[in-house]
This record gives sequence, structure tokens and C-alpha cells, in this order.
Amino acid sequence: SHPFCSPMRAGLMAGRNQQRFGYVSNVAYDPQNIHLGLPTTEKTIAKRLQEAGYRTGMAGKWHLGASHVHHPNRRGFDHFYGFLGGGHDYFEVDLLRPMGEGYGQPLDRNGEPENLEGYLTDALSADAVDFIGRNKGRPFFYYLAYNAPHTPMQAPAEDLAKFSGIANKKRRAYAAMVHSMDRGIGRVIKALDEHGLRKKTLVFFLSDNGGPSFANASNNDPLRGDKGDVYEGGIRVPFVVSWPGVLPAGEVYEHPVISIDLSRTALEQGGAKIVPKLEGVDLVPYLSGAKNGAPHEALFWRKDDGTDWAVRTGSTKLLKTKQGSAEELYDLAGDLGEDSNFVAKRTDAAERARSLYAAWDAEN
Repeated sequence: SHPFCSPMRAGLMAGRNQQRFGYVSNVAYDPQNIHLGLPTTEKTIAKRLQEAGYRTGMAGKWHLGASHVHHPNRRGFDHFYGFLGGGHDYFEVDLLRPMGEGYGQPLDRNGEPENLEGYLTDALSADAVDFIGRNKGRPFFYYLAYNAPHTPMQAPAEDLAKFSGIANKKRRAYAAMVHSMDRGIGRVIKALDEHGLRKKTLVFFLSDNGGPSFANASNNDPLRGDKGDVYEGGIRVPFVVSWPGVLPAGEVYEHPVISIDLSRTALEQGGAKIVPKLEGVDLVPYLSGAKNGAPHEALFWRKDDGTDWAVRTGSTKLLKTKQGSAEELYDLAGDLGEDSNFVAKRTDAAERARSLYAAWDAEN
């Protein structure tokens, strides 16, 4: 729902478009600022599931406010292990490092500081496995927010060695970091299997935004743009949904969906109370084949104060960027790289998309 991390996470946790409550920028790491973060007027999906009888847990990157009022334990999570800022060193806590985004600060375990032993990605995976084991006898919701492959580009030597054939050092570290994350996800799925929970557990995997190729040597080809862009390279990400026995395996769903659909799906399938301001669509009926057609008439993105925006309806996408002098219109069905701008030729399609965006934006 956003081309960079903190606003997207705000929408994910609130279960609604983050632009509705003015969350359009990354927040600085400032433990003293009680106003900087996900507004306390927004009830998180963790809190809603907690109220529905779920044990709730999280590990990893929060990035929705570093003050005590924004702490995950006060926003619906019974358990939290991770860091409150936008990133962290993967190997150490270093209190002599300038505070900055909190990369050297102690890890946080339910409000208590903790040192880091080993590699951070492995530590986050271990927390997930432990949480599953401790809560296997009751309904649970767990949010595993890996920061890999976010900078700094750091990976264990044994993982780097597996990719020695990649000459670009940054790209090699990227591959090793993703490998360690994949290994951790495998451990989590294995834990579900071992406890007999796999068919009872709905699993989502997605990224918060497209790759910042300039920072971590990721590659968004054939998509145009990077993290921070409303071109496909900034907003089109891997999105995997798995629920054995309920959803078919190995299929690709072609209709466009968006990250807050994950939130709505979790709430609907978890039996949480649904209130009118919640947005998104429960994907399970669509993915299972119980419902036909597209889940959305249109999808919307809005960055900063509307300097960059995009609207997609079907395969048609209208967008405007701060750098661009005019609107651009693309047909993603045959032009995934957004190379052929036909805004001057398809004024009807542009007008329809513009009207849909204006109606959506009026509620922001």
C-alpha cells in the first residue's frame, strides 16, 4: 500500500489505508517523542485479534514509533522481540554508535533491553519457533517482520561462501541475507508441521516495498523504478498465501490485490469484530474459488502529500510523479515495464482512473 516501509506497515497494522490517518512518511527513531508513530487512535489488527481470543506475538522491525506509548506491547502484542526503529545491525549491539535510527541500540524483549547473540535473522526465526511451541494449544497471531535484506549488508561468513560466484560484493551479501531469511522461514514452517498446526494456520509472505537497487543491489527487472517509486518497481512485491486443505497449492492469482487485504483476511478468518472503517478484502473466498471476479474495482497509492500517486483499475494504471510534468497511463497487461505511455491516446481510460482516484483521495 506504499512504496516504502513505515507507512506500509502502518496500513498493515491498522487494517486500513494509512493515508486515511495521515501516515505518509517514515518516522524517525525518537524514544522521547510520544506523537511520532502509529496514532493511538488506530486499533491494530493484533489488538482486534487479541480481543477475539488470540495470543499475539511479533518479532523484528516495528518502525511505528519508538516511544513507550507506541511500544508493540501496548498496541495489542502479548509478546515482542525485536527493535523499534527502521533497522538494526545484524551482529551486534553497539551503544557507542550514534543513535540515528537505533541500529546499535539493544534489542527489546517485552520492554526489557537485550544483547544480540549470533545473527539477527536467525534470532528472529528462533523467536517465532519458540512462540509457536509455547502457544500451540491455542489460537495465535504472529507477525514476523524480518529486516533482511535491508541495509546494512551483513551476512554470516558461511552464507556468503555459498554465493562466492557472485562478483558484486553487495549483491553477494544480498543473496546470502535472503538465503538466511529463507532458511528461517523454513524453520517456522517446520515448527508448524511438527506441532500439527500447518493445516490450521494461514501463512502470508510479502515484502513491504520493492527493492532499493541503489542501496542493496537488489534487481527489480523487468519492473520500472525502485523503492520509493509509484512505478511497479516500488509497489509490486512477492505476495504468497498458504493454507493447506483450504487454498489450492501452486497457483498464481492474476487479479491485483494489496497488502491491507492481508489484514482484512486475518481479521475475517480469525473471527474478529469488523467495523466500518476497516478496509481491504478477505482474500480466502477469492483464492479458494468461492467467489469469482476481481476483489477490487481499483487500487490506490499516495505518497507524501500527494506529490506522487497512482491508481490501477484492471490492467490500466494512471500515475503522477513529483519529477514528472504530466500524468502517465500504462497497460500493465502488455507493458509490465511501464515503457509505453498512452495517456494522450486513451483520454477515456485516463479520465475514469482520475475520477476513481479523486473519489478515494477525498477521504484521506
